[in-house]
Amino acid sequence: MERYLGTFERWLIVPVILTAIAFATYYLLKRHGWKQRQATGFALITPWLVGFIIFTAFPLIYSLYLSFTDYSLFGKPKWVGLKNYIWLFTKDVEFWPSVKITLLYAALTVPIGVIGSLLVALLLNKKVKGIGVFRTIYYLPAVLPEVAVALLWRWLFNSDSGLLNYFLSPILKLFGLGKPNWFGDPKFVLPAFVIMSVWGIFGTNTVVFLAGLQGVPKSLYEVADLDGASSYKKFKYITAPQISPIILLQIIMGMISSLQIFTVAMFVRPTTAAGKFMNQLIYERGFTQLHMGEASAVAWVLFVIILALTLLVFRSTPAWVYYEAEVKR
Repeated sequence: MERYLGTFERWLIVPVILTAIAFATYYLLKRHGWKQRQATGFALITPWLVGFIIFTAFPLIYSLYLSFTDYSLFGKPKWVGLKNYIWLFTKDVEFWPSVKITLLYAALTVPIGVIGSLLVALLLNKKVKGIGVFRTIYYLPAVLPEVAVALLWRWLFNSDSGLLNYFLSPILKLFGLGKPNWFGDPKFVLPAFVIMSVWGIFGTNTVVFLAGLQGVPKSLYEVADLDGASSYKKFKYITAPQISPIILLQIIMGMISSLQIFTVAMFVRPTTAAGKFMNQLIYERGFTQLHMGEASAVAWVLFVIILALTLLVFRSTPAWVYYEAEVKR
């Protein structure tokens, strides 16, 4: 009992210190002439700011530093300049296949996930009896544990006893084809991961799209009906522009998450002949081979890829994203 009380007391120090920092910040800002409302607001975000600096900003900057060093968790980092990056781009036999499979995976998963979940949301937006049951069913993938789902998919895709091959075998035999080895054959690894991921993201994406669809003013559809507009034209000129900011959000979030795939890949463990996803490569270099410098370099390359693609998508938004507030101005 005393041991647990000691642990509790140690953890209790953290909120006490953060509260003291917040009060000290408020007092100092007031002394320097800040208004009460401004000082209060800044003091309230101070605990978060401290946590951000300690747990996000510092590790981020330190990992950038490590990417220019030779560091193996034992001893001090040794500065090597651009050696890690030059090695990755010119000599590392795993790096470019890793970049390739990660980008291909994102290029397939994001559009299929966004378009598929939008179509499902359009169906679930209909006012029919029992639609709430279907909405609940489609949201289930979002609340299931990712590890448990990965293990379930590994069983479904099993080349010998998997349920998927059980149903596919009769069809494939008609064409003289054998059972696909989903995680053992490099040709099938990527399709298998796309299927798993699209199923997993349907839940959240569909709910977000459904919320956006229900926010579209009904008066716009009523006017379109009076003009005799078809369902396609109503979607093209009313629905799509109204939910375009949500589509942008889904593309950005889907792209970021798909480029950082890790948990499913680690538990499914497909053949490495198809290449490792970039987060897998980071984990292997950093925590298996203990080459933290190389791992940090791969992580920063991944960061630059995500940043570049995100900025590219944002640059395209004036052509297809509609903001009602901007039109009113």
